[in-house]
Amino acid sequence: MARIPPSLKRFAQRMLSPVPRRLSRNHIKADARKLAALRASLESHFFAGWREQNRVSPQVHERELNEHVHEAIELYRAQFIPWLDSACGLRGRRVLEIGCGTAASVVALAEQGAVVTGIDIDEPSLRVARDRCTLYSVDVKLERLSADSIAKFGPNAFDLVLFSASLEHMTSAERLAALQGAWQILPPGGFLAVMDTPNRLWYFDQHTSRLPFYHWLPNDLAFRYARFSPRDNFREIYTEETTDSMQHFLRRGRGVSFHEFDLAIKPATKLKVVSSLVSYRGLLRRWLGCAAGRRYKAALMSICPGIHEGFFDPSLELVIQRD
Repeated sequence: MARIPPSLKRFAQRMLSPVPRRLSRNHIKADARKLAALRASLESHFFAGWREQNRVSPQVHERELNEHVHEAIELYRAQFIPWLDSACGLRGRRVLEIGCGTAASVVALAEQGAVVTGIDIDEPSLRVARDRCTLYSVDVKLERLSADSIAKFGPNAFDLVLFSASLEHMTSAERLAALQGAWQILPPGGFLAVMDTPNRLWYFDQHTSRLPFYHWLPNDLAFRYARFSPRDNFREIYTEETTDSMQHFLRRGRGVSFHEFDLAIKPATKLKVVSSLVSYRGLLRRWLGCAAGRRYKAALMSICPGIHEGFFDPSLELVIQRD
């Protein structure tokens, strides 16, 4: 079967899975002045020295800026927010986002009526996050805090704890502590959501190295094999294995799988998964995926029966309810 062009995929997603009107009418519009101010904040804080340090071209730098200013929030609005709202309802929900970054997702949640707290360990990201939330006029709480310290919020503090593109950037110990802590601060009936998180069981690493079978390699071998990556600002960095360089390498992302959930919460076969992004989109999402990927997923599911199908998608996008 011929590969479906990405542009056609995006068009099909917009046409066949539009954002519900009850959600789109809540989108907060930012005028050119506000977007320019957001861009300036990103340049001053998040991207300060980034271009020189990472030796990227002006074109790459501009692309990264555009992603943070425009594309990130539209991705959340179009893809993730409708799915989360269908699974657990966002209006009035007390939401903790772990690893909120520059707050594109925080704004997308808050404009739907969620009561949002965002935490991150990176102060430059939080400076941009505060500016973004001010520019979009959303009332949220932002705090510099590590994911393994969320027990401070106490039990029943939130209705939904969200990991968006964050679990894969933690060490194994941090990841287990964060998942366990998130589960403990949820009340019975509360929700834990994971999204945009690469699945280490998948045969191709689209997130970090863009190499086949990369997630399956032991860390030391993957570190050395990184030089074969087609990705700039990756293959040329990991030349000498030291404690610091390995730590940096691991935080670039080595994937997540159901095994962490087994260890931190309880066996994945006993988790109450109420939705995955693929199951939410149904036949559309399956059509947009490649035939080889569908066969591979089916093989994984046959090897591990009783585990929700969302744990076998290329990216983990799951909503789990605490019972």
